[in-house]
Parts: sequence; C-alpha cells; structure tokens
Amino acid sequence: MNLIKKQIAPLKKEPCIREIFQQREQSFLSEYGTPSTQTTRRKEETNTCNIRTPFQIDRDRIVYSNSFRRLKYKTQVFLSPLGDHYRTRLTHTLEVSEIARNIARAFAVNEDLAEAIALGHDLGHTPFGHGGETALIEVHSPHFSHAYQSLRVVDVLENKGEGLNLTKQVRDGILKHSKGFGNILPATPGQTAITVEGRIVRVADIIAYLNHDLDDALRAKVISKSEVPDICLKKLGKTHSARASTMIEYLVYNSGPHKGKFVLDMGEDAFHAMTILRKFLYDKVYRSPVVHNEFLKAKKVIMGLYHYFIEHPDMMQIELEKMEMAPWDAQKNVLKRSVCDLIASMTDRYALDLYTKLFFPNPLV
Repeated sequence: MNLIKKQIAPLKKEPCIREIFQQREQSFLSEYGTPSTQTTRRKEETNTCNIRTPFQIDRDRIVYSNSFRRLKYKTQVFLSPLGDHYRTRLTHTLEVSEIARNIARAFAVNEDLAEAIALGHDLGHTPFGHGGETALIEVHSPHFSHAYQSLRVVDVLENKGEGLNLTKQVRDGILKHSKGFGNILPATPGQTAITVEGRIVRVADIIAYLNHDLDDALRAKVISKSEVPDICLKKLGKTHSARASTMIEYLVYNSGPHKGKFVLDMGEDAFHAMTILRKFLYDKVYRSPVVHNEFLKAKKVIMGLYHYFIEHPDMMQIELEKMEMAPWDAQKNVLKRSVCDLIASMTDRYALDLYTKLFFPNPLV
C-alpha cells in the first residue's frame, strides 16, 4: 500500500490592524506624504505593535512622558498665570497639534506624523518661557535652544536616561520646528524639516502662538484692541477663531507642488498681515514692560539655580532623582550640561519653590 504524504499548506497569516492601516495609507496619502512604513529609529526594536503605526507609537510615547506632563506648569507668555484661561506651554502644544492635523488632512499627508511632531516640539522648553531660554543662553551656552533641548529630551533625558527612541522623521521635525524671529517660511536647505509634515508643524506653531498670544494679551489688558494694526483685523479677522481659520485657509489654498516639491505658501496678503502681527506682538507684548520685567526676575532665578548646582553637584543628584531623571554621569556629560538639563526640565513653580528654599531665609518659630 502506497502511503501518499499530503502536503499541508501553511496557515495563512492574516494582516494585523497596523498592516491593514498601512496598506490604506498607500491609497489616501498624497505623493508628498510620509508613509509610516518608511521609518527608522535610533535603536532597533524587535517588538512591533499590531495596532499602532510607528508614528502613532511616537505620539503615545510623548503623551505619556514626564516632560509632556510638566508642560502644564510651564510659561507660554505670562509667568505662572493665576487666571484659568491663560495659555500654558501645554495648551499651546495642544493648539499646535490641532492646527497641524487639520492642515495635514487638507493636504492628504500623514496626520499621525504631524501630530507626533507637534506634541513633542516644546518638550525641552525652559521654565519661564523665552525668558528662561535667554537666561540659559547667557549663563550656559550661546548655542542653547529649546528646539535642540526638545530633541535631547526625547533622545537621552526621558525614561531615566533611556530616551523615547522616536522615529527619524519625528525627531527631525522636533529639532527644526523653531523659527524665533526668523522667516516664517524659510526655504534654506537644512533649516526646515525633511518631511512636509514637519514643515506644516513649523507653520502651525506660529499660527497658534500669533493668535493665542494676542488673545491672552488682550485678556491681560497688556494691549487694547484699538492698538492692533488695522491690516491684521481686516485681512485676518476680528476674532481669535476668524484669524486662525483665515491663516489656515490661506495656507491650504496657496500651497502646492512646485518643481517636484510641495511648497508651503501663505499668499502675499496673509503673509504680510502675519508678519505685521508678529512684529506687533514682539514690540508691544513680548518686550512690553509688564512681561519683560517679570522675565528679568525669572532670569535671576535661572542663573541663581545654575550657579548653585555647579557648586553643589550632590544636590543636583537629589533633584535629578526627584524628577525621575538619570543621575549625573561624568563619563557621559560634563557637569554644566547636566545642570542645564535639570533646570530646563523644571516647571515654573518647581523652579520658584526650589529657589525660595535655597536662597530665602527660613524663620525659626
């Protein structure tokens, strides 16, 4: 009797939810969008998620980080605002994320990538906003920037020194989101992100802060509505909502392919009005006596803490442990680098409380 061995076909593996979604990406992403299949991380990971794409994982790692939670007590413009309706660095981040997602959806590029970059773009911002950043530039290094510090947070500071191991595209977008008082839409190679999504976040950031900083300045009565340049009200709108919608629409309808690349463009009228509004905010709000005088006080706090920890590295170790950061390792970082990391990671209230504890007399009762 001949025994015939039957060949058993291997069980067909059904694609997981992540794979199904990544297949769908190929159909709804434009040619300028970034597929989530084209990612690399700083360190290779053997385990993959069956539900989430790499960019979705990056978003979740950022949201669940200590640095993200600390943003709720970091200054946007007004130091430690007592009013419940003023923006903080956290609410600013959420507004940037919302704007970036809307723009990315309109362009049919990767919303998850834009969201992840937006949520992580200010993780390295100092306490006391740009006043704290200026202080670290003066006392630590002229090359300090919150954008580089944000990249440092996700690469080496979070997760007790292990970092978040984010994708290349998210890390690049975080590093290149900042423009300071430079061009809103620079075209210089190397200055802007390698992805359209990263460049969208850069513009979403300025759309967000131009609108909410103006809103907060009016609320705080630092300026009056009559002082706002007429061209900004006429071209962009008379309310926060109208101005944000106008800026987004101008960007969406004026941008598009040009010589094989996707070029972001606001249109001449909107760009001109935005430029005037930004200059107005710098002159009348960010550099106003009300805001500037508080920043001068904040700089003294930052500098005092910096010099103290340089002289007392043992106390720095204690504070690093409290903030769930990796202990200082002289083999990896010079002392001043770790001191800078510690201070940049503090919230406004943490820095103020610590400064009070270290430098104010404690009366005996």
